[in-house]
Amino acid sequence: MSSSDAEQLLEPELAEMAAVDSVRDEADGIDGGSASKKVERWVTKGSLAILDQGLISGSNFLIGILLARWLVPAEYGAFSLAFSVFLLLSYVYQSLLSEPQAVFSGSAYRQCLRGYLKALLSIQLVVTVFGLVLLGGSAAVVYAMGKAEGLPGALAGVAIASPCILFFWLLRRSYYMNLAPARAAMGAFIYFVLVTGGLFVAYKKALVSPFSAYLLMAIGALGTGLFLLSQVKKVLPPDTCDAPTAAQAWHKHWEYGRWALAVSVVTWIPYYMYYPLVSAFSGMAAAGQLKALMNLSLPMEQSYTALAILFLPYAARVCREKGVSSSGPLVRRITLLFVGGAVAYWGLLIPFKGVVFHVLYGGKYMEVAPLIPYVALGTTMWSAAFGPAILLRAIESPDSIFYARIVASVLSLVIGVPATKVFGLWGVVSSIIVANIAAFVISMYILQRKSNSISVPSPVLQGEAN
Repeated sequence: MSSSDAEQLLEPELAEMAAVDSVRDEADGIDGGSASKKVERWVTKGSLAILDQGLISGSNFLIGILLARWLVPAEYGAFSLAFSVFLLLSYVYQSLLSEPQAVFSGSAYRQCLRGYLKALLSIQLVVTVFGLVLLGGSAAVVYAMGKAEGLPGALAGVAIASPCILFFWLLRRSYYMNLAPARAAMGAFIYFVLVTGGLFVAYKKALVSPFSAYLLMAIGALGTGLFLLSQVKKVLPPDTCDAPTAAQAWHKHWEYGRWALAVSVVTWIPYYMYYPLVSAFSGMAAAGQLKALMNLSLPMEQSYTALAILFLPYAARVCREKGVSSSGPLVRRITLLFVGGAVAYWGLLIPFKGVVFHVLYGGKYMEVAPLIPYVALGTTMWSAAFGPAILLRAIESPDSIFYARIVASVLSLVIGVPATKVFGLWGVVSSIIVANIAAFVISMYILQRKSNSISVPSPVLQGEAN
């Protein structure tokens, strides 16, 4: 399970586009008479944004499948373990930089986007130094401990790739600050070609390894990020007010992103802590087997992340107009839609699980194919949690999501650690199922309590608060 690049309900690029478009409509006085133009604009830009995200997600999925075919299981496990470490760093980055950027570029800093981007690049430099020291130091420690199977190289590769990928993300999102997804999509296409093309060249020359894979990602991300940086002034208008300093921007981001940071950390635990755990208890190859299993859920998870973007504004409007107490039928419909989609997806995949594994992985990892139905159950429960989570976000209650995920994280630590040690991959999959059920039940309970305690539309949701 993922947080969508992680496992967040909103993709920052599309959320940012929605916020900017809303402000622009208000400024331009768009009403029902020009609704067709608004729809046309949204269809065009929305399609480009989806293409942008699809190219990035598609390249990551393809890289994961190709490496699973070309690397021995232990090396693929090292790649997967290093990737789980990168995801933790990316969650922190998204909480404190990307998500606030999506909000403030359409509000507080809308009139000084160039200066705001300059401040963010300064913060990015600090993040780069931090990432290199932390991840590079980890690689050195693992190497000194004599760990083989490609882990030191994988961690060294992540140390190089992380700042480049995060730099690329920042520049992609800078184009959404002024609603220009076309160039962002062009950048995503360049990245896709550079990384996947480079990976095929490395395979032909017998140079594929966890380190070389991350090095290719670094080269693709850095090259594309520099290209986007050279073009960004063509999109962002000149500043018309004083821009924030890096310190001022960071303070504002920290004030906004503290809850999101907490949610991100407790989101990582129930899903990605198992890569270091299973590799410690069962060997590096087991981490590769776990990654091979989880790869199959990625297309559904990416689709659900996109669907959540559509439902969140609608859910917020329903709660604003009819009150939180009216959310019951809506959360049931959303939950049934997501669960029904998961059942249909896995219903098509499970009967052909052996064939799918053989086609994707070239006959590797067939020994874990029988676990796919249990992975399906876990992701179906994860899908069910979208319903209450969307409604809790719609009523501006991120702390409630944090509490639900805290429970899932505690259960993962209490049950998942011993289960992984005793039962291996079976223990991992079973623990994920328990954590997802707990997150769904707690989220529904909290939402029900809030629905009962708020019987009238909230003034804040109605926009009546000063």
